This record gives sequence, C-alpha cells and structure tokens, in this order.
Amino acid sequence: MEGVFTLQLFTPIHINPCIRVPKSCRAAPLKKMRVTNWFSVILVAATAVGILTTQIVRGVQLSDGTVYFVQPPRLVSATTTFNNVNMWSSTYYFTLFIPENAGEPLQRVAIALRDQLDFPRFYLEETIAFEGTSRRRGETFALTNITRDERTQTLSVTFDPPVPPGKTVTIRWRPVRNPRYPGIYLFGVTAFPAGEKAHGQFLGFGRLHFYRGTNRHFH
Repeated sequence: MEGVFTLQLFTPIHINPCIRVPKSCRAAPLKKMRVTNWFSVILVAATAVGILTTQIVRGVQLSDGTVYFVQPPRLVSATTTFNNVNMWSSTYYFTLFIPENAGEPLQRVAIALRDQLDFPRFYLEETIAFEGTSRRRGETFALTNITRDERTQTLSVTFDPPVPPGKTVTIRWRPVRNPRYPGIYLFGVTAFPAGEKAHGQFLGFGRLHFYRGTNRHFH
C-alpha cells in the first residue's frame, strides 16, 4: 500500500503538461539564472574596477612627503581684452582645466613673466577666479595669498579651498596698464596640488602679444 501511495504522489510530476511545452519554456528558469549569474559577475568586476580606479587617481606622494599630480592640469588659454601697449583698463584671463584623473585638487597657481624688462603692476585686490571661461563664467572660487613678486616677476594665487578635479578654472588679473614695449610676452604657468609640500608642475606658456599704435579689443 505504501508503494501505491508513493506512485500516486509522483505521478502528477511525470505527466505534468509542461512536458508538452516547447523547450524554451523549460529553459527559461536556467536562462534567468545564467543572466543573474552574469550580472553578479559584472557587478563584482565593476566594483573591483572602481576600487582600482580610485587607487590609481590618487595623488603621488614621495617618502619625503612631496605631493604630485597624477595628471597635471592643462593650460587652456591666455587672453587679454586689449593688446595695445600702455593701454589702461585691460584684463588678462588665464584658463586651466583640471582633469578627472589629476589625483589631487588644485591649490596654487604661479604665473611668471619670462625674460621681459617691463613687468606690469597689477590691482591685486581685483584678482578673482571662477569656474568656466572668460565668456562662460560660473561660480567664484575663494582666493587667498594673492601676490606679485617683482624680483621673480611672478604672480601667485592660492585657492581656499582647493579646486577639485574635473573643473575648468579661469583667473582674472587686472594690470594697472599694459607693458610699455611691443612684443610677445610669455607667462609661464605652474600648478601646485594640495599639500604642505606640493611639487609645482609647469603647464606651459600663456602668450600675450602687445602692439604699438593699435586698439584691438578681444573680449
């Protein structure tokens, strides 16, 4: 009797109508399981890549504490609103881009005039920095330690707080007047990451060309 009972219990499984359904019906649970498994693998891999990426884009710090950018900022442009000599009321714009993989935020920028006798004086109190470009201005960044060094012919600003990666930054300078002599003036731009012992990385020269007897307006 016990054997008959067992046969009756399993009979519905053997004669289940799903047997007549195409194989796609029976394979569906397996397919779903495989998709789920693949999703889990992809999720784990993506997490691992994210962790690895986070580790890669951190700034480089030497044993002595010196901090470097992984990928330094890029000098985008240097422009002036007027490029005739001795012109009053000009404005200089220096635009930098901090890449996502910079590894460190931008803390300081130094701009040094190369091999020129006429280093303009500036209204330092009117120096500002903002996100975007001179034509597309965004939020303003707070600055501190805005300086002009006559001996090294260098302008410098410090961001407080530092500007995070992924931002385009423009620094606006207001000279008292343009240089007295015509010619090409090269301003070397150096960027410093955040840190007490930061290594400055040279980004290139911003080129401003001043002419005599012209009245060109570029902004």
